[in-house]
Amino acid sequence: MTTKPKPHPEIEVAAGLVFRQGKLLITQRCPEGHLGGLWEFPGGKRETGETSEACLARELREELGIEVAVRELVESLTHVYPEKTVCLRFYRCRWLEHEPQPIGCVDFKWVTRETLANYTFPAAAGWSMSPGPWAVRISNG
Repeated sequence: MTTKPKPHPEIEVAAGLVFRQGKLLITQRCPEGHLGGLWEFPGGKRETGETSEACLARELREELGIEVAVRELVESLTHVYPEKTVCLRFYRCRWLEHEPQPIGCVDFKWVTRETLANYTFPAAAGWSMSPGPWAVRISNG
């Protein structure tokens, strides 16, 4: 008798490509969490009944204390980790107010397209050590 493998839990995540003065906001994950210490585009898990856009605005407020205008969807990616499947939706965002604070992350940086490859991102972000082909689309905030 064979048993079916358990399906991976699927997690929907909204991530923001937040631009200000030609630079892009990235955050560093807490070391004790999943993929700790890696850099990411800020955002988080979508709650039941919440749109991806509302999720992103809420997460940026909670994790960084900033207000943004969520704009167009730039890219959707799905990545299967051994323990879960992550469905990511990347939205271009316009920073509106408040200076970022590392409330729900270790650190944050405003980076240029040229320096983005200096930071290690999770595989689910679409690249490992260097930006993938869709990064060109995010370069003009």
